[in-house]
Amino acid sequence: MYHIKVIIKRRDVILDPQGKAIEQGAKLLGFDNITHVRVDKLIEFNINSESPEKANEEANLLCNKLLANPIMEDFELSVTKI
Repeated sequence: MYHIKVIIKRRDVILDPQGKAIEQGAKLLGFDNITHVRVDKLIEFNINSESPEKANEEANLLCNKLLANPIMEDFELSVTKI
């Protein structure tokens, strides 16, 4: 069994409205040194697989087909044996 962590990030050229809202809220609260805020997604799950390579392959397929939007987002994943 393997534990998968996926971090999904908007590409830098894509506007991040949540990041902008946080940045503006921070300024309203007096945090004037906060800039370039980006909000990412963390998704964790387990895969019952025979090897870390197979688990990584399956997780990559899931990310490409379901979890990440290939037009707007990139992803990083890590595989840990549990």
